Amino acid sequence: MIILPNAQFLIPSPQSPVPNPQSPIPSPQIMRRKKDTLCTEFAFTLPRGLSDSEHRIHRHGVMRLATAKDEILVQQERRVQENPAYGVLVMLARVITRLGSLNSVSPDLLEELLLHDIAYLREFYNRINQQGDVHIPTQCPHCNTQFSVELELAGES
Repeated sequence: MIILPNAQFLIPSPQSPVPNPQSPIPSPQIMRRKKDTLCTEFAFTLPRGLSDSEHRIHRHGVMRLATAKDEILVQQERRVQENPAYGVLVMLARVITRLGSLNSVSPDLLEELLLHDIAYLREFYNRINQQGDVHIPTQCPHCNTQFSVELELAGES
C-alpha cells in the first residue's frame, strides 16, 4: 500500500500470492519476535526530526501496526472528508505512539514535520503494515541470479 495525498487505505485481496515456505524471506503477514508473540510496535528514527516549542528535536519514535478501526475512524474524521489528503496525517497520528519525549502525536503536530520526514513515515508505515520485511527480492539483469536486497530508509542508523 502506498499512502498518497488522496490516500485510500487498501485491504490485500484474497488472490494475493502465497509465499514460498522455503524462501529465506519471511511472509509479510507473519511478523514474530518470539514464539507465538506478534510484534506490533516498531522503532524508527526520523531523518530530520520535529522541533518543539523549546527547540528540542524529536527524532526517535515508535509506530504500532494499524487496525481496521484506525482506517474507519480516519475516514469518519471531518477534516479528512473535507480534504482527503489530510488522511495521511490523521492515520500517522493514530499509529505513532511516541515521538521523542512526546507520548501523543496529533495531526496538527505532524503538520510541522518537513516533507522529507513525512515521506519517511509513509514508507515506514507501508513497510510495517504491508510488507513486514526489509528485504526486496530482485534478480541480476546480467546472470539472472535471484537474491534479496535489504531496504534501508533514509534516517535509519
